[in-house]
Amino acid sequence: MRAFGGGEGADRPSTRASLGQGRVCPEYARRLLRLADRVAAVQKAEKPARVPTNGRQTLYLAGASQPDAQTRCSRTATRTRAKLPLRMGLLMWCVLAVGLVGAHCGRWQPKAPRHGFQGKSSSDSDPTYTEEEAVKFYEDYDAQAALFLTKETLALWAYDSNITDHNLQQKLAASAETAKFTKESWSKLIKFPWKDFKDPELRRKFKLSSVLGNAALSEEDYNKLQSIVGEMSAIYSKAKICSYQDKNKCDLSLEPELTELLMKSRDPEELRHIWIEWRRNSGEKVKEQYKEYVALSNKAARMNNFDNAAALWLNNYESDEFRGQIGELWHQLKPLYQQLHAYVRRHLRIKYGDEVVKAKGPIPAHLLGNMWSQTWGNIADFMLPYPDRQSTDVTPNMIKQGYTAERMFKLSEEFFTSLNLSAMPEMFWDKSILEKPTDGRELVCHASAWDFYDRKDFRIKQCTRINQEDLYTAHHEMGHVQYFLQYKHQPIVFRTGANDGFHEAIGDVMSLSVSTPKHLRTIGLLEEESTEMDKKASYEATINYLFTTALDKIAFLPFAYELDLWRWDVFEGKTTPENYNCHFWKLAHEFQGIEPPVDRTEEDFDIASKYHIVADVPYIRYFISFVIQFQFHKGLCQAAGQLENNAPLHECDIYKSATAGNLLGSMLQLGASKPWPDAMEVVTGQRKMDASALREYFAPLEEWLRAENEKTGEFIGWDKTDKYCVQTRDELRKLVERE
Repeated sequence: MRAFGGGEGADRPSTRASLGQGRVCPEYARRLLRLADRVAAVQKAEKPARVPTNGRQTLYLAGASQPDAQTRCSRTATRTRAKLPLRMGLLMWCVLAVGLVGAHCGRWQPKAPRHGFQGKSSSDSDPTYTEEEAVKFYEDYDAQAALFLTKETLALWAYDSNITDHNLQQKLAASAETAKFTKESWSKLIKFPWKDFKDPELRRKFKLSSVLGNAALSEEDYNKLQSIVGEMSAIYSKAKICSYQDKNKCDLSLEPELTELLMKSRDPEELRHIWIEWRRNSGEKVKEQYKEYVALSNKAARMNNFDNAAALWLNNYESDEFRGQIGELWHQLKPLYQQLHAYVRRHLRIKYGDEVVKAKGPIPAHLLGNMWSQTWGNIADFMLPYPDRQSTDVTPNMIKQGYTAERMFKLSEEFFTSLNLSAMPEMFWDKSILEKPTDGRELVCHASAWDFYDRKDFRIKQCTRINQEDLYTAHHEMGHVQYFLQYKHQPIVFRTGANDGFHEAIGDVMSLSVSTPKHLRTIGLLEEESTEMDKKASYEATINYLFTTALDKIAFLPFAYELDLWRWDVFEGKTTPENYNCHFWKLAHEFQGIEPPVDRTEEDFDIASKYHIVADVPYIRYFISFVIQFQFHKGLCQAAGQLENNAPLHECDIYKSATAGNLLGSMLQLGASKPWPDAMEVVTGQRKMDASALREYFAPLEEWLRAENEKTGEFIGWDKTDKYCVQTRDELRKLVERE
């Protein structure tokens, strides 16, 4: 389903000692250790494993391990319900088998890491498993997979739109059924020598299908993982806090009440109260579950032949150098972010005083207009570069003109159809949830787009508010659905973005045009100037527009990077539960230049106050999206003839350009059938992610910010925070008492 949005046993010293002394070759020693675990599991009389798929990601085919001697031992052991002596004899037989094979390892050399299941070579595969039969197998699999995924997605929709115990059990049951089918399909897939297939498309189908994800877990472990994610998501979605103004009013939800308070309130004490209480009622309550989540996610990754869940997640990007590429992109972007940070900090200091905001310090996180400090657009009102110029915030005009949620989405649909792209099917309008229900049910309000895998049912779930921010969010979610529509003809394994960042970028590409003053005037949401602006006024209006855009686009980048940096460190074991919270704040300080409004401890778990953390949704996709959307925008603007005569990129509006729409459509229709550099090349002519187009878009603002910060003598960067982060609240209390 796709909706946009520890160790395995105790150490055995004797065996590990022989490994260290080289008496058993490393590869087979590892197998021996795993074998002992598996036989121990047999002694508990476990049932044969049934493994569901990861409900959030593409359905893949794979299994627990390659069918080597060790695995055959394990399978025999699983089928054997014998008494202890027989089990011990079986164990000795398996040890002997592994040892005999291992005896030939005298010249063993480490192999390159293998990600996913590689399939058999043509030399050891069954000759009856031909490429022609592989085509038939995959056609049959694809048809059945669609049925299972449709059923599973319907169950997940039912739960996310009405959080009840009954719906949770239905969701878990549907997921388990899908997983059982998936693992059975894998047992057939591995018999095909797919690495040797001549048809590149068929070879790619099998390659992508060789990574199963969380479904590689046993039925018990998979259901446990799904339950943990469900419990954490439910805690998040149901969390409520008490009002700062009225301590007896304790029904404030994230959406819409807390979000709107953070947008409008300028009382630092109220903002601090909201910030603290949301974290106390969400993230703090899930830390124990999160530890289990990490252990099970890593276990699933290892069963897919990855070192840990970080490596499994990054496999989506099909490059061993991908993390390095992300680091290079951040290096490109950091100078612009630091200039924006310095300017915003100065105005927050003017607003709240030097005691609250230090001249050279990090910015207090609760003052930035957003629960997680990820976007800063809500505080633009008191720091616009040219406050006397017309604002491009069209929220008042939307309210004045009687906009509804449906009208906002209809406006978005019209933008896509003006590009010769697809209109929404009638079922979309009948079944989507575009406003928060008023019948009292609990639901996941986080905006999301849904593909139900039957090539006709596509939906959006969004608790829409009538404002400019949600207008752009509507375009973002409709971008996901447009992607679904364009690649719906593809087989299941290709019905996803070229990489996860592509899916997030498409709707935002539309928003880059929709948000221009030119377009807002075209659709009647921004009033025409009574007289043509002179050159100076036009420049000032441009800086205002780019500044408000940067508060969302540029401010977001380090946040999107650090969230998955934290998770990668956790999955890799570099960050342990004893350091979860303090490590997060170390990253937030390093990349965002922010600090918590109050001292923190490891009894807090602040990063888990973010939906994507508790819902098991990778986040680097958003960082990628915020870079490549500008590459896509530039390519489409060139196709639309909008950049002739050195016209600035930030003024481009591709509205009504069928040429640009056809070019975009040709990329979207590929889905994941080609590696992402091939898809990127269609629109951009480039095969690498590059922040140059983003820097070009914001070049006038960056030049203005640099000059302004020099003029006011603003410090670029930030000093260390003076906030504590320690293990316990008792330790913190003692520290504070000593001061």
